[in-house]
Amino acid sequence: MDTSIDNSAILFVDIINDFDFDGSENLLQHTNDILPGLKKLRQFGKENDIPIIYVNDHYGLWQADFRKIIEHCQNSRNKHMIQALKPDDSDYFLIKPQHSAFFQTPLHALLNDLGKTHLIMAGIAGDICILFTAKDAYMYKYSMHIPENCMASEEKEGTEYALYLMRSVMDAIIEPI
Repeated sequence: MDTSIDNSAILFVDIINDFDFDGSENLLQHTNDILPGLKKLRQFGKENDIPIIYVNDHYGLWQADFRKIIEHCQNSRNKHMIQALKPDDSDYFLIKPQHSAFFQTPLHALLNDLGKTHLIMAGIAGDICILFTAKDAYMYKYSMHIPENCMASEEKEGTEYALYLMRSVMDAIIEPI
């Protein structure tokens, strides 16, 4: 598989998050821990003209408008993260109904149209949405790089197990960015 920058797209999964659910305190802390890696990955994408695709929960709004999702989700606990990582008008923004960024979204069609076969995936929660997205990406025959310093879950053990599965079962490259 070709893993060159020319064939790559960056997927940020559920980066815009309200952290308003059971277990969110742990996830918020672990997301704060990976914030430097996420910022570095975003900067790498911008510097190398790699398409950045945000795929996010819809929060009942059902509008693929990142400004509305940000307005709904942003609060005093997450504002610094959202402001550091929010999409700009040159990025792609899709909403998803469930865990996988591919499930009932136009992601596969967008990647085909862009000619991208290698995905650099980051975001939260690693042991749910990133893992389900990686499984679908593997089934669609995308090669993957999941930077271990760009993925968080509620529990660190969940992140470690998801990374193990993505490396051993889905042939993902697991290295820091």
